[in-house]
Amino acid sequence: MSFVIDTICPVTVQGALARAVALAPDIEALVAPDGRLSFAELAQRVATTRAALAASGVQKGDHVGLCLGNSIAFEALFLALGSLGAVCVPVNTRLKADEIAYALRQSRVSRLFTADKLLNADFIATLRSIAPSIDTQLPDATLPDLQDIIVLGDTVPAACRSYADFMTAAATDPGPQACADDTLLIQYTSGTTAFPKGVVLTHRNMLGNGFVSGQRIGLRAGDRFHSARPFFHVAGTTLSILACLQNLSTLVTMLRFEPEQALDMLEQERCTHFSGNDTMALMLLNHPTRAARKLHLRGGWVAGSQVVLQRVAREMGAQEIVSGYGLSEASPNIAQSCWWEAEDIRTGGRMRPQPGLDVRIIDPTSGAEKPLGDIGEIRVRGWSVMQGYYDMPEITAQTLSADGWLATGDLGRMGADGRLEFVGRLKNIVRVGGENVSPEEVEDRLHMHPSIKQAQVVGVPDDRLVEVCAAFVILNEGADLTPEALMDWSRANMAGFKVPRHVWIVDGFDKIGMTASSKIQKNKLANYALQLLGKEHVS
Repeated sequence: MSFVIDTICPVTVQGALARAVALAPDIEALVAPDGRLSFAELAQRVATTRAALAASGVQKGDHVGLCLGNSIAFEALFLALGSLGAVCVPVNTRLKADEIAYALRQSRVSRLFTADKLLNADFIATLRSIAPSIDTQLPDATLPDLQDIIVLGDTVPAACRSYADFMTAAATDPGPQACADDTLLIQYTSGTTAFPKGVVLTHRNMLGNGFVSGQRIGLRAGDRFHSARPFFHVAGTTLSILACLQNLSTLVTMLRFEPEQALDMLEQERCTHFSGNDTMALMLLNHPTRAARKLHLRGGWVAGSQVVLQRVAREMGAQEIVSGYGLSEASPNIAQSCWWEAEDIRTGGRMRPQPGLDVRIIDPTSGAEKPLGDIGEIRVRGWSVMQGYYDMPEITAQTLSADGWLATGDLGRMGADGRLEFVGRLKNIVRVGGENVSPEEVEDRLHMHPSIKQAQVVGVPDDRLVEVCAAFVILNEGADLTPEALMDWSRANMAGFKVPRHVWIVDGFDKIGMTASSKIQKNKLANYALQLLGKEHVS
């Protein structure tokens, strides 16, 4: 009999929440900037939110955007939408106006919940620049599907309404229940195309992955899991919210990762587990007060190198720390090491595929399966794999085969012991402090500058963010533009994590990285960038 994820865990949001209330009503579910709730209190908040959603006309299958920080409000809306069978579209709060507009328009969001302000961002000003009619009447011609905007905060334009007013309405009949195969999330992710793609994930995809990932991390009832992973990523929804819900653990979160505040929370909230990437872990490890802290860590997971994982284990006490490999298209984790395994396996990137997933290594040119130990492209099939990219059938067909195999675009090898090892990226992605950045997307934005004739973007190592973008730029004839001026322009016109941190003005690419057929060779450009930065040459 083949493995069925449904046999080991709930595979709908409402099923997981009901189980948590039945088994652990008094355990804290969430500690967030706007308060803390037990599982029983969370269930009540979700029920109230669900009733308000139904009263406002939200129906099964509707697309609802959330432009909010990590909070009780986000989690309650996410779970309430899911229980109704509506689709959550999280908006990356770090994006610029036209990037937000693209996500809202392409996903056909009909309702949007947004903060008026968050950290240094003014989302009302951003929305006003996108859709001026928020001050008169919706919908706006630029976002014809967006009928309703609910604002959390004090600044509520005339055509919008406040969250307080939204929550006063309640339906006598709260509407339908979601099914395991209903879409729960549309997650926008950068890839090899020059524009983000909306990954369609179901309840089964995400609830199954949250349960299994939490088990392998070692989450138990009553554990306290610190994760500043933003809720607009699947590392926030699946691997933080749902992992804790499925494993009856407390999620301790924050609006933005700041190492001293994170250390305070780890200590004061007596957190047993930590989640982060290389950048976050190194900021904690190297913080001047870290050694004096009384931490209570037992484990967690870090997306990072073996050296960083071993330092987290030995210097922060997280002896059961594990590694993981995944991508949004697999909701996200395809493989993980397990808390009970030996340290060299747990920290060395040798991971077991999630139960019930088929993983194989293939030659990306011929499609033939590679022998054990050989490097090739990682392909995966099974319950965790996305349904496709929203409203992008051609791109979906290029990534997801008719028989369900997902082409990850990543390189790996499979050992004789059945463990998967991630080796590197086949696709051209820059990983900036936990964010995936498509060089093509940054190039397209740079090409909007009136002085730029051609731009090429590559990734280069960075001590704090692991990787950052670097740009080589050819100027139009007669144009006068300095690297500093271009970086200033970039900061005003694209999300901060996409901004090139190094810019070189060049006359051409012939001597740097051009083939005989006049194609740019990104590997040669990357090597040249490393030489300019005085860093080690790569192959």
